Amino acid sequence: MEPGVLDQWFPPDRQAHYVEQLRTQQGLTRRRAECFVRLWAYLSLKNLQSLPQAPIVDLDSLKHPVSCTHREAADLFYSELERGSDRAAGMMIDHLVQAGLVEKNFDGNTNMLFIRAVRDLKKSAVPNAPISLQPDAFNPRTDAIPVATLLSHSYNWMTSSKTAVAQKATRLLRQWAQQYPSTMRVLRRSDTLQPIGFYTIYPIASISEDNLFLPPSLSLHLCTDGAVDPLEMAKPGDPQCVSVFVRSWTLDEAYKTYDSVCLFMEDTRQTFVKMQQDFPNISDIYVMPIHPSYEALAQVLGFQKTIQDPHSYLCWMYLALDHFLKLDIEKAIAQLF
Repeated sequence: MEPGVLDQWFPPDRQAHYVEQLRTQQGLTRRRAECFVRLWAYLSLKNLQSLPQAPIVDLDSLKHPVSCTHREAADLFYSELERGSDRAAGMMIDHLVQAGLVEKNFDGNTNMLFIRAVRDLKKSAVPNAPISLQPDAFNPRTDAIPVATLLSHSYNWMTSSKTAVAQKATRLLRQWAQQYPSTMRVLRRSDTLQPIGFYTIYPIASISEDNLFLPPSLSLHLCTDGAVDPLEMAKPGDPQCVSVFVRSWTLDEAYKTYDSVCLFMEDTRQTFVKMQQDFPNISDIYVMPIHPSYEALAQVLGFQKTIQDPHSYLCWMYLALDHFLKLDIEKAIAQLF
């Protein structure tokens, strides 16, 4: 089975049927839904002893993991596009892993992929009632553990120990909430009150500003063993504080839609406006995208790279606060969907 002949064995109209169900029930972007359906179909066909006599019309759960190289995935995902490298295909697979749709294991030679979370797609195609989401203040008593778990997924690029990241994140989140809770926000499901998104805007003390001009890996804290935070938080009212670090901005992949990103980003803007009351001289926003998908988000918002880490994909990115406050958020984010 070759990736280039997939459409012959799983017709495009059946692919579109599954894509629409995924967008409705899983909240995926169209592009990610298309890639997942093509990957699912390809692995299903590749797992057969021989190709069927006629094209398949339905997709079933896989019983075993199936090998798939990044080259195969690139041929699947970008068959009709000029762009699409092996690395881009690998990043797309990681997006699907984060969304809980794919399990990935590396056996030393190639990736072994397993399709998950397909039961809902076998049910009625009648869409579920939309889930209402609302921005809210971070509650350190009830939100620390679910938010720490959410953050640990973003760090799976950098460390294999999600447990250690989640444990340290829980402690740090509660610590930051004691110091300056005003800029710690969640995006919450209205029905269960479960946080499915989180951001925190961290005011940087002037003594730590040098770090913003050094390799970003030197400022990592959450996924390291270091006990001392390399970035000191400024205290409200500090006239020397001019720089802020969006230390986290993340959404659960299952809820990452155009509407949810716009909603949460607009809440971010309003938080910056309120923050100016405590730090009247802030003017510079910095981000360090831990996951490559958030670098794309930063770019459409107007952030520019300032320092590239020499040993990793990490980078510092900068945007003037005044520019962000005037940004047409909906128009900017539309470039991603």
